[in-house]
Amino acid sequence: RYNHNGEDLNRNFPDAFEYNNVTLQPETRAVMNWIQSETFVLSANLHGGALVASYAFDNGNAATGTWKGYSRAPDDDVFVHLAKTYSYNHASMYKGAGCDNRQIFPEGITNGYSWYQLEGGMQDYNYIWGQCLEITLELSCCKYPPENQLEKFWRDNRVALVEYMKQVHLGIKGQVTDGSGRPIPNAIVEAKGRSHVCPYRTNDHGEYFLLLLPGTYVINATVPGFKSKLKTVEILDNTANFSALKYDFSFSEVSVRTRAAACPTSPLYGELQRTSAAERAALHSVLATAIMLAMMF
Repeated sequence: RYNHNGEDLNRNFPDAFEYNNVTLQPETRAVMNWIQSETFVLSANLHGGALVASYAFDNGNAATGTWKGYSRAPDDDVFVHLAKTYSYNHASMYKGAGCDNRQIFPEGITNGYSWYQLEGGMQDYNYIWGQCLEITLELSCCKYPPENQLEKFWRDNRVALVEYMKQVHLGIKGQVTDGSGRPIPNAIVEAKGRSHVCPYRTNDHGEYFLLLLPGTYVINATVPGFKSKLKTVEILDNTANFSALKYDFSFSEVSVRTRAAACPTSPLYGELQRTSAAERAALHSVLATAIMLAMMF
């Protein structure tokens, strides 16, 4: 995981909680550009050295609950579901035995921060800035297993990999269009009650994708300078049908394309640490307003 420059690529991404004092490497920049150029919704990165499914956040502060030893993401319920989906479909990960007496993972999953804190990881970066829910899969107690064990690794992980990929059909998806039916990129679409510090926006085709567990949600679509549209939806588990619930938003009064606003790369979550619960809600609103205003100019 160290490149030719001797840099740890597994700690080289921008961090949302504190300034990650590293020099971004060419490999890291390439992955960041890839994340920004495609609409990834669900991903996993594969590691060795343990047997567990780990999920965001890997870093955090008081605002995300780290004083309790658990750094909670806005989509924590979805992350737990994703991790369990993998562990329970794996040959043995769900047993939670770990690799030695010091590593015990109930149900074969762990919050990243609860396991050990790290900064600059791809998992948090992809979730916060890439709008993609990613988990880390530790697949082997031995970091360099011999070739004759590879077939067994495939058998142990095959079903888990397939079932995990099917979870991309959780939740709701759709398109945001203007009065002429043209797609509106960079419209903010999120479920009320789980706002992201870097708001989730539509892609160049006006498409949005929100991974959500079955339940009732209010989906909020916002185009800068226009009144938000709210829609209450009942989401079912459609993973077996390979299709998330589909709902489109139309802003008939809109006839212009919005421009992308770069998400801040400073540690936004750090600001939340210095606010009360009420102030945090206000800060989310201020950040969203600032980003929307930036998109208008």
